[in-house]
Amino acid sequence: MVKMNIVKKWLALSSLIFLAACQKKEPEAVKEAIAFYPTLSIAEEEAVVYNDYPVVLQGKKDVELRPKIDGFIEAILVDEGQKVKKGQVLFRIYAPQFKEENVAAIAGLSRAEAELKDAGMKVKKVKPLVEESIISNYELESAQYNLKSKEALFKVAKSNLSNTEANVRYTQIVAPFDGVIGLIPFKEGALVSSSSIKPLTVISDISSIHTYLSMNEKQFFDFTQQTFHGSLQERIDQLPQVSLILANETEYSQKGKITSVSGQFDPLTGSINFRAVFNNKEGLLRSGNSARVRVFEKINNAVLVPQKATFDLQGKRFVYVVGSNAVVKSREVRIMEKEPSGQQYIVTSGLNTGDRIVSADIGGLKDGVKIKLK
Repeated sequence: MVKMNIVKKWLALSSLIFLAACQKKEPEAVKEAIAFYPTLSIAEEEAVVYNDYPVVLQGKKDVELRPKIDGFIEAILVDEGQKVKKGQVLFRIYAPQFKEENVAAIAGLSRAEAELKDAGMKVKKVKPLVEESIISNYELESAQYNLKSKEALFKVAKSNLSNTEANVRYTQIVAPFDGVIGLIPFKEGALVSSSSIKPLTVISDISSIHTYLSMNEKQFFDFTQQTFHGSLQERIDQLPQVSLILANETEYSQKGKITSVSGQFDPLTGSINFRAVFNNKEGLLRSGNSARVRVFEKINNAVLVPQKATFDLQGKRFVYVVGSNAVVKSREVRIMEKEPSGQQYIVTSGLNTGDRIVSADIGGLKDGVKIKLK
């Protein structure tokens, strides 16, 4: 029994000694610097960030060519992707009835012209006889009314000829402007009409490319109210150039310009469209290509930190701030969603001008560690 009490006392004394030792072991900064670390002094500077907007490229003009008359495709005179000139014949449609109508209209006009001349001669013949009172004035008036009737018939015949000539011209489909031919879904001999679902082809003027990017209301006001003044069009004129990121993730060699904004927001999507135009004289871009328009935004007085100077903990981002005695302490920072590059963040809160942070190699650091400054 005595031996048991001695053991209990010894265990209690050991526990007290252990607790006392633990109480003395409070976290302290390492007195000696452990290693050299690169640091960065925080200063405000100008930064450029960007947003990417998915777009589908459109030509300056993209026009569907459809026949105005019914008939069979007699000849296809161009190939897909071919460059054509304004007025060049692209298709011929076989519709012989229009040629026959045109021949009949020519004959009708000739007859109407002859009858008009005959009526005019009768008026000239009757007029002096009436003046000499050889015949009554009734004969002159009758001849004059007949002349007016023939003049009206001549105009009708002339109009009819114009209509038939137009129908004959419609048998040839010509290019309305210089451009590039798209897909041709029909073959020679196919029956086509103005009500066909598919057009004969699409001709595109791709000397310049138009893209339409959508912004919601917040993006719209943030974008147009940056640092610009004046009317909306004046603000648009002051916007920086934009870039085009192609489907293979390369940047198109030519910069573009935002030239206009649509007149109203779409009530269904709550968005508004901006038009950006890119020069395409070399013809690299085609209508229907998918791409992204990169819109840049300048930010004054931005606080930039390297991405490798930050670390994430439970969904929050931190940096190590260097104290006056070279002891580091973690500090939470908030960063902007937009990034100026893949190597930097813009800090919106948590750091002040003049603060010094560890700019790299932070993997082995923890609060209270003393470092050597590079």
